[in-house]
Amino acid sequence: MNHVYFVPPRFKGPQGQEDMPYLLTAGPVTTSRAAKIAMLADHGPDDGEFRGLIADIRRDLKRLSGAGPAHEILLVPGPGLLAVEAVLTSLAPAKRKKTLVISNGRDADAAAAILVKMERPVVKLDKAENATPTVEEVAALLDADHDISHVWMSHCDSTSGLVNPVGDIGKLVKERHKTFLVDASLSFGAMPLDVIGDQLDVMVAVPETCLESVPGFSIVAVRRDLLVAASGKCPSQVMDLHALWEAQEGAGHFRMTPPTQAFAAFRQALRELETEGGIGMRRARYQRNAEELITRMRAMGFTPLLAEGDAGPLVQCFLAPRDKKFDFALFQEGLRQRGYLIAPGLLGKRASFRVGGMGQVDHKVIKGFAGAVEAVLKDLDVQEFTPQNA
Repeated sequence: MNHVYFVPPRFKGPQGQEDMPYLLTAGPVTTSRAAKIAMLADHGPDDGEFRGLIADIRRDLKRLSGAGPAHEILLVPGPGLLAVEAVLTSLAPAKRKKTLVISNGRDADAAAAILVKMERPVVKLDKAENATPTVEEVAALLDADHDISHVWMSHCDSTSGLVNPVGDIGKLVKERHKTFLVDASLSFGAMPLDVIGDQLDVMVAVPETCLESVPGFSIVAVRRDLLVAASGKCPSQVMDLHALWEAQEGAGHFRMTPPTQAFAAFRQALRELETEGGIGMRRARYQRNAEELITRMRAMGFTPLLAEGDAGPLVQCFLAPRDKKFDFALFQEGLRQRGYLIAPGLLGKRASFRVGGMGQVDHKVIKGFAGAVEAVLKDLDVQEFTPQNA
């Protein structure tokens, strides 16, 4: 008879899940014990208490996003990319007019790929993963092609962590009387973003990054007149934003079974954001995490992708050393065995890896992570840190 014995880990993980590593990734992130406990209760989607919970969440998100009376907040069951596709399927022009996608990473590339798949007219501005678009570049494209009616960009792309100038681009887009759509899946909840102030017509976000909750649904802030104009135009039954809005705004229902436990966790996460002091205080904590991380990784010999001052506080991308003894899979597993999980790189031509500073982590956790990196590098005998492909 075979016996399976539990082997306790060599590390102590986050409170409430001490046998699991800290998630230092681009999402999902490590959540609080209270958010986890909130998921232990079962909710019926037709129950009045649950509908009240959804109403509270929508109201709080409207305030946090800076949306005004002309905007609606929709909760879309499913991952962030599903919400991106729902927005583009419901709102992007299908003929004659075009959508401009500003891309400097995989997140915006995915939006462009959705438009191509749907055979929607699309124009793409391709930038390097470490380069932000300028107002002049976008203006030149809009002036050269008057058929562009919509502009899509990511606030902070998970490829590199680079923060794009949403406010400047938003001002330009509205001066040209275009529709501005922003993917804030990585940034919403910690980075400054205001739907009205930054002149966003549509914003997509998720709960499992800076809002420090669990995956299961996505958030869409959208101008009401755009929803009204989209009535009957979406070719998808599941991704029809207008139909979803009618259901949530009317009886407070979902058109498909909602992830009830994820919404319960999210309500708790929103309370914790308020207790922390709001978006500004959360960003300050993430900034301390980022500074601690970059300082310690540089001291070990690693090269960040982004120049000092360009990196946002959410995700840091590091170039992989050229030392042949550096193997990312072994490096990642060695860190996991010590209590920290990181993400592989997404750069097209350069080997890299990414470390997130979001979630229930502080600079002390980052300090522990740096110690684990030193230990793994010693085990692998990595000594040459000049980046690969340099």
